[in-house]
Amino acid sequence: MLSRVANSIYWMSRYVERAENIARFIDVTLQVILDQPADTGEQWEPLVRTTGDEEFFLKHYGKFNAANVLQFLSFDRSYTNSILTCLQNARENARTVREAISSESWEQLNAYYHFVKEASTSSNASADPEFYDRVRQHSQLFSGILDATMTRGTGWHFANIGSLIERADKTSRILDVKYFTLLRNVHDIDTTFDDLLWSAVLRSVSGFEMFRKRHHALTVHRVVDFLILDAKFPRTLLYCLEQMLHSLNRIASAVPSEQNKAIIGTKDLIRLLRSLDANTIIDGGMHEFIDSFQSQLNDIGQSINETFFKARSFSSSKVAFGTESGSPETGSMQTQSQSASPSSISIES
Repeated sequence: MLSRVANSIYWMSRYVERAENIARFIDVTLQVILDQPADTGEQWEPLVRTTGDEEFFLKHYGKFNAANVLQFLSFDRSYTNSILTCLQNARENARTVREAISSESWEQLNAYYHFVKEASTSSNASADPEFYDRVRQHSQLFSGILDATMTRGTGWHFANIGSLIERADKTSRILDVKYFTLLRNVHDIDTTFDDLLWSAVLRSVSGFEMFRKRHHALTVHRVVDFLILDAKFPRTLLYCLEQMLHSLNRIASAVPSEQNKAIIGTKDLIRLLRSLDANTIIDGGMHEFIDSFQSQLNDIGQSINETFFKARSFSSSKVAFGTESGSPETGSMQTQSQSASPSSISIES
Protein backbone atom coordinates (compact mmCIF):
# COMPACT_ATOMS: atom_id res chain seq x y z
CA MET A 1 0.00 0.00 0.00
CA LEU A 2 1.27 3.47 -0.87
CA SER A 3 2.08 5.56 2.16
CA ARG A 4 -0.10 8.30 0.66
CA VAL A 5 -3.11 5.96 0.79
CA ALA A 6 -2.25 4.69 4.27
CA ASN A 7 -1.90 8.27 5.50
CA SER A 8 -5.31 9.25 4.13
CA ILE A 9 -7.03 6.21 5.67
CA TYR A 10 -5.34 6.86 9.02
CA TRP A 11 -6.49 10.49 9.09
CA MET A 12 -9.94 9.70 7.73
CA SER A 13 -10.51 7.40 10.69
CA ARG A 14 -8.88 9.76 13.15
CA TYR A 15 -10.98 12.74 12.04
CA VAL A 16 -14.22 10.75 12.38
CA GLU A 17 -13.22 9.64 15.87
CA ARG A 18 -12.29 13.23 16.76
CA ALA A 19 -15.68 14.54 15.62
CA GLU A 20 -17.43 11.91 17.72
CA ASN A 21 -15.37 12.71 20.78
CA ILE A 22 -15.92 16.45 20.47
CA ALA A 23 -19.63 15.64 20.54
CA ARG A 24 -18.97 13.54 23.64
CA PHE A 25 -17.10 16.47 25.21
CA ILE A 26 -20.09 18.72 24.68
CA ASP A 27 -22.52 16.04 25.80
CA VAL A 28 -20.84 15.53 29.17
CA THR A 29 -20.91 19.28 29.78
CA LEU A 30 -24.59 19.54 28.87
CA GLN A 31 -25.37 16.66 31.23
CA VAL A 32 -23.40 18.24 34.07
CA ILE A 33 -25.13 21.59 33.60
CA LEU A 34 -28.56 19.93 33.71
CA ASP A 35 -27.75 17.95 36.86
CA GLN A 36 -25.65 20.40 38.85
CA PRO A 37 -27.04 22.55 41.69
CA ALA A 38 -28.66 25.83 40.70
CA ASP A 39 -25.94 27.96 42.32
CA THR A 40 -23.17 26.43 40.19
CA GLY A 41 -21.78 28.47 37.31
CA GLU A 42 -21.84 27.09 33.78
CA GLN A 43 -18.75 25.13 32.75
CA TRP A 44 -18.09 26.35 29.20
CA GLU A 45 -14.67 27.89 29.73
CA PRO A 46 -13.08 24.65 31.04
CA LEU A 47 -14.41 22.83 27.97
CA VAL A 48 -12.47 25.14 25.65
CA ARG A 49 -9.40 25.24 27.88
CA THR A 50 -9.17 21.46 27.85
CA THR A 51 -8.76 21.53 24.05
CA GLY A 52 -5.80 23.89 24.46
CA ASP A 53 -7.31 26.24 21.87
CA GLU A 54 -8.57 29.05 24.11
CA GLU A 55 -6.25 31.60 22.47
CA PHE A 56 -7.92 30.95 19.11
CA PHE A 57 -11.34 31.04 20.77
CA LEU A 58 -10.74 34.32 22.58
CA LYS A 59 -9.44 35.95 19.41
CA HIS A 60 -12.57 35.03 17.46
CA TYR A 61 -15.31 34.95 20.13
CA GLY A 62 -14.08 36.76 23.22
CA LYS A 63 -16.58 35.44 25.75
CA PHE A 64 -17.00 31.93 27.17
CA ASN A 65 -20.74 31.41 26.98
CA ALA A 66 -22.89 28.54 25.75
CA ALA A 67 -23.70 30.02 22.33
CA ASN A 68 -20.08 30.88 21.53
CA VAL A 69 -18.54 27.62 22.75
CA LEU A 70 -21.13 25.42 21.05
CA GLN A 71 -20.75 27.25 17.74
CA PHE A 72 -16.94 27.13 18.04
CA LEU A 73 -16.73 23.40 18.74
CA SER A 74 -19.57 22.34 16.45
CA PHE A 75 -19.66 24.43 13.28
CA ASP A 76 -16.77 26.91 13.09
CA ARG A 77 -15.21 26.38 9.65
CA SER A 78 -12.11 28.37 10.57
CA TYR A 79 -11.38 26.09 13.56
CA THR A 80 -9.66 22.89 12.54
CA ASN A 81 -11.12 20.83 15.40
CA SER A 82 -14.81 21.69 15.05
CA ILE A 83 -17.12 18.78 14.28
CA LEU A 84 -17.93 20.20 10.84
CA THR A 85 -14.28 20.77 9.89
CA CYS A 86 -13.24 17.33 11.13
CA LEU A 87 -15.88 15.69 8.97
CA GLN A 88 -15.01 17.83 5.99
CA ASN A 89 -11.39 16.70 6.30
CA ALA A 90 -12.39 13.07 6.91
CA ARG A 91 -14.57 13.13 3.79
CA GLU A 92 -11.79 14.66 1.69
CA ASN A 93 -9.30 12.03 2.85
CA ALA A 94 -11.83 9.30 2.07
CA ARG A 95 -12.60 10.78 -1.35
CA THR A 96 -8.95 10.54 -2.40
CA VAL A 97 -8.78 6.82 -1.50
CA ARG A 98 -12.25 5.60 -2.43
CA GLU A 99 -10.67 2.64 -4.21
CA ALA A 100 -9.09 1.48 -0.93
CA ILE A 101 -12.23 1.59 1.25
CA SER A 102 -15.66 0.03 0.81
CA SER A 103 -18.35 1.92 -1.08
CA GLU A 104 -20.69 1.46 1.90
CA SER A 105 -18.29 3.24 4.27
CA TRP A 106 -17.83 6.09 1.78
CA GLU A 107 -21.60 6.51 1.41
CA GLN A 108 -22.09 6.60 5.18
CA LEU A 109 -19.30 9.15 5.69
CA ASN A 110 -20.68 11.30 2.88
CA ALA A 111 -24.18 11.20 4.43
CA TYR A 112 -22.68 11.98 7.85
CA TYR A 113 -20.89 15.06 6.53
CA HIS A 114 -24.00 16.37 4.79
CA PHE A 115 -26.08 15.83 7.94
CA VAL A 116 -23.69 18.03 9.97
CA LYS A 117 -23.34 20.56 7.14
CA GLU A 118 -27.12 20.93 6.95
CA ALA A 119 -27.36 21.21 10.75
CA SER A 120 -24.80 24.03 10.69
CA THR A 121 -27.34 26.21 8.86
CA SER A 122 -29.89 25.80 11.65
CA SER A 123 -30.04 28.49 14.30
CA ASN A 124 -30.49 26.12 17.23
CA ALA A 125 -28.77 22.84 16.27
CA SER A 126 -25.66 23.48 18.36
CA ALA A 127 -27.78 23.80 21.52
CA ASP A 128 -29.82 20.65 20.84
CA PRO A 129 -28.59 17.57 22.76
CA GLU A 130 -30.23 15.36 20.13
CA PHE A 131 -27.83 16.71 17.51
CA TYR A 132 -24.83 15.40 19.45
CA ASP A 133 -26.55 12.05 19.90
CA ARG A 134 -27.00 11.89 16.14
CA VAL A 135 -23.33 12.76 15.62
CA ARG A 136 -22.32 9.86 17.84
CA GLN A 137 -24.72 7.53 16.04
CA HIS A 138 -23.37 8.53 12.63
CA SER A 139 -19.79 7.99 13.83
CA GLN A 140 -20.60 4.61 15.29
CA LEU A 141 -22.45 3.60 12.13
CA PHE A 142 -19.45 4.58 10.01
CA SER A 143 -17.08 2.63 12.27
CA GLY A 144 -19.35 -0.40 12.22
CA ILE A 145 -19.70 -0.35 8.43
CA LEU A 146 -15.96 0.09 7.95
CA ASP A 147 -15.29 -2.75 10.37
CA ALA A 148 -17.81 -5.06 8.67
CA THR A 149 -16.89 -4.35 5.03
CA MET A 150 -13.12 -3.87 4.96
CA THR A 151 -10.56 -6.65 4.62
CA ARG A 152 -8.25 -6.95 7.64
CA GLY A 153 -5.26 -5.79 5.62
CA THR A 154 -2.88 -2.86 5.89
CA GLY A 155 -5.56 -0.25 5.20
CA TRP A 156 -7.86 -1.51 7.94
CA HIS A 157 -5.02 -1.56 10.46
CA PHE A 158 -4.13 2.08 9.69
CA ALA A 159 -7.80 3.02 10.14
CA ASN A 160 -7.82 1.13 13.43
CA ILE A 161 -4.68 2.88 14.68
CA GLY A 162 -6.03 6.31 13.76
CA SER A 163 -9.28 5.70 15.59
CA LEU A 164 -7.64 4.23 18.70
CA ILE A 165 -4.96 6.87 19.20
CA GLU A 166 -7.61 9.58 18.93
CA ARG A 167 -9.95 7.74 21.28
CA ALA A 168 -7.27 7.24 23.93
CA ASP A 169 -6.41 10.92 23.89
CA LYS A 170 -10.02 12.07 24.13
CA THR A 171 -10.92 9.64 26.92
CA SER A 172 -8.03 11.07 28.91
CA ARG A 173 -9.21 14.62 28.18
CA ILE A 174 -12.76 13.83 29.28
CA LEU A 175 -11.30 12.58 32.57
CA ASP A 176 -9.28 15.76 32.84
CA VAL A 177 -12.35 17.95 32.32
CA LYS A 178 -14.06 16.25 35.24
CA TYR A 179 -11.22 15.83 37.66
CA PHE A 180 -9.25 19.03 37.08
CA THR A 181 -11.81 21.63 36.05
CA LEU A 182 -15.40 20.64 36.84
CA LEU A 183 -15.07 19.75 40.53
CA ARG A 184 -15.88 22.96 42.37
CA ASN A 185 -14.02 22.23 45.62
CA VAL A 186 -12.89 19.39 47.86
CA HIS A 187 -16.15 19.56 49.83
CA ASP A 188 -17.97 18.11 46.80
CA ILE A 189 -15.97 14.86 46.90
CA ASP A 190 -18.10 11.78 47.72
CA THR A 191 -21.33 13.83 47.54
CA THR A 192 -24.39 13.37 45.35
CA PHE A 193 -23.05 16.16 43.11
CA ASP A 194 -19.77 14.27 42.72
CA ASP A 195 -21.69 11.10 41.79
CA LEU A 196 -23.61 13.04 39.14
CA LEU A 197 -20.38 14.28 37.61
CA TRP A 198 -18.79 10.83 37.48
CA SER A 199 -21.99 9.37 36.02
CA ALA A 200 -21.87 12.00 33.29
CA VAL A 201 -18.25 11.16 32.51
CA LEU A 202 -19.03 7.44 32.25
CA ARG A 203 -22.05 8.13 30.04
CA SER A 204 -19.96 10.37 27.79
CA VAL A 205 -17.79 7.36 26.88
CA SER A 206 -20.80 4.99 26.80
CA GLY A 207 -19.33 3.21 29.80
CA PHE A 208 -21.94 3.74 32.52
CA GLU A 209 -23.76 0.44 32.07
CA MET A 210 -20.57 -1.63 31.78
CA PHE A 211 -19.19 0.09 34.87
CA ARG A 212 -22.38 -0.66 36.81
CA LYS A 213 -22.23 -4.31 35.84
CA ARG A 214 -18.88 -4.50 37.62
CA HIS A 215 -19.32 -1.98 40.46
CA HIS A 216 -22.36 -0.95 42.46
CA ALA A 217 -21.00 2.29 43.92
CA LEU A 218 -19.40 5.21 42.11
CA THR A 219 -16.03 6.18 43.55
CA VAL A 220 -13.20 8.12 42.01
CA HIS A 221 -10.81 5.18 42.39
CA ARG A 222 -13.16 2.76 40.63
CA VAL A 223 -13.83 5.17 37.75
CA VAL A 224 -10.12 5.89 37.29
CA ASP A 225 -9.33 2.19 37.36
CA PHE A 226 -12.10 1.48 34.83
CA LEU A 227 -11.35 4.25 32.32
CA ILE A 228 -7.56 4.05 32.44
CA LEU A 229 -6.53 0.54 33.40
CA ASP A 230 -9.33 -1.76 32.23
CA ALA A 231 -8.08 -4.04 29.44
CA LYS A 232 -11.50 -5.12 28.13
CA PHE A 233 -13.70 -2.02 27.74
CA PRO A 234 -13.07 -0.52 24.25
CA ARG A 235 -12.72 3.13 25.27
CA THR A 236 -10.17 2.77 28.07
CA LEU A 237 -6.60 3.97 27.71
CA LEU A 238 -5.02 0.54 28.19
CA TYR A 239 -7.38 -1.21 25.78
CA CYS A 240 -6.79 1.38 23.05
CA LEU A 241 -3.01 1.09 23.38
CA GLU A 242 -3.00 -2.71 23.33
CA GLN A 243 -5.16 -2.81 20.21
CA MET A 244 -2.96 -0.15 18.60
CA LEU A 245 0.07 -2.30 19.30
CA HIS A 246 -1.60 -5.27 17.63
CA SER A 247 -2.22 -3.27 14.44
CA LEU A 248 1.24 -1.69 14.51
CA ASN A 249 2.80 -5.14 14.68
CA ARG A 250 0.71 -6.32 11.74
CA ILE A 251 1.80 -3.49 9.41
CA ALA A 252 5.38 -3.07 10.58
CA SER A 253 7.01 -5.95 8.67
CA ALA A 254 9.04 -3.46 6.62
CA VAL A 255 10.53 -1.94 9.80
CA PRO A 256 11.97 -4.29 12.48
CA SER A 257 10.07 -3.82 15.74
CA GLU A 258 13.29 -3.12 17.64
CA GLN A 259 13.82 -0.08 15.36
CA ASN A 260 10.18 1.03 15.11
CA LYS A 261 9.76 3.99 17.46
CA ALA A 262 5.98 3.80 17.26
CA ILE A 263 5.99 0.22 18.53
CA ILE A 264 8.64 0.95 21.15
CA GLY A 265 6.72 3.98 22.45
CA THR A 266 3.42 2.08 22.57
CA LYS A 267 5.00 -0.84 24.43
CA ASP A 268 6.60 1.55 26.94
CA LEU A 269 3.30 3.28 27.62
CA ILE A 270 1.46 -0.03 28.01
CA ARG A 271 4.17 -1.21 30.41
CA LEU A 272 3.76 2.01 32.42
CA LEU A 273 -0.02 1.66 32.68
CA ARG A 274 0.25 -1.98 33.73
CA SER A 275 2.62 -0.96 36.53
CA LEU A 276 0.12 1.52 38.00
CA ASP A 277 -3.06 1.31 40.02
CA ALA A 278 -5.78 3.89 40.71
CA ASN A 279 -4.26 4.89 44.07
CA THR A 280 -0.87 5.62 42.51
CA ILE A 281 -2.41 7.71 39.71
CA ILE A 282 -4.61 9.77 42.05
CA ASP A 283 -1.93 10.25 44.71
CA GLY A 284 0.54 11.41 42.07
CA GLY A 285 -1.97 13.87 40.61
CA MET A 286 -4.59 13.04 38.01
CA HIS A 287 -3.96 16.15 35.91
CA GLU A 288 -0.22 15.55 35.95
CA PHE A 289 -0.72 11.93 34.91
CA ILE A 290 -2.99 12.91 32.02
CA ASP A 291 -0.58 15.62 30.87
CA SER A 292 2.24 13.07 30.80
CA PHE A 293 0.06 10.47 29.08
CA GLN A 294 -0.98 12.91 26.34
CA SER A 295 2.62 13.95 25.79
CA GLN A 296 3.72 10.32 25.36
CA LEU A 297 0.75 9.62 23.10
CA ASN A 298 1.73 12.59 20.97
CA ASP A 299 5.24 11.16 20.68
CA ILE A 300 3.74 7.89 19.43
CA GLY A 301 1.68 9.79 16.87
CA GLN A 302 4.77 11.60 15.66
CA SER A 303 6.64 8.30 15.43
CA ILE A 304 3.81 6.83 13.33
CA ASN A 305 4.12 9.79 10.98
CA GLU A 306 7.90 9.51 10.72
CA THR A 307 7.90 5.73 10.32
CA PHE A 308 5.11 5.29 7.80
CA PHE A 309 4.16 8.61 6.21
CA LYS A 310 7.07 11.02 6.20
CA ALA A 311 9.05 9.78 3.17
CA ARG A 312 6.66 10.99 0.49
CA SER A 313 6.42 13.84 -1.97
CA PHE A 314 2.89 15.21 -1.48
CA SER A 315 2.25 18.48 0.33
CA SER A 316 0.09 18.80 3.42
CA SER A 317 -1.01 21.42 5.91
CA LYS A 318 -0.54 20.69 9.61
CA VAL A 319 -2.48 22.18 12.47
CA ALA A 320 -1.72 21.35 16.10
CA PHE A 321 -4.48 20.30 18.51
CA GLY A 322 -3.96 21.24 22.12
CA THR A 323 -0.57 22.96 21.83
CA GLU A 324 -0.98 25.29 24.77
CA SER A 325 1.88 25.27 27.23
CA GLY A 326 1.07 22.59 29.75
CA SER A 327 -1.34 20.93 27.32
CA PRO A 328 0.74 18.65 25.08
CA GLU A 329 0.08 18.39 21.37
CA THR A 330 -2.22 15.56 20.45
CA GLY A 331 -0.73 15.18 16.99
CA SER A 332 -0.70 17.12 13.75
CA MET A 333 -3.91 17.23 11.78
CA GLN A 334 -3.35 16.83 8.07
CA THR A 335 -5.47 17.31 4.98
CA GLN A 336 -4.47 15.54 1.82
CA SER A 337 -3.42 17.54 -1.18
CA GLN A 338 -5.38 16.73 -4.32
CA SER A 339 -2.09 16.53 -6.17
CA ALA A 340 -0.79 13.72 -3.98
CA SER A 341 1.94 11.87 -5.79
CA PRO A 342 1.45 8.16 -6.57
CA SER A 343 5.19 7.66 -6.27
CA SER A 344 5.06 7.64 -2.46
CA ILE A 345 6.92 4.85 -0.68
CA SER A 346 5.18 1.50 -0.34
CA ILE A 347 4.16 -0.12 2.92
CA GLU A 348 4.16 -3.89 2.89
CA SER A 349 1.04 -5.75 3.99
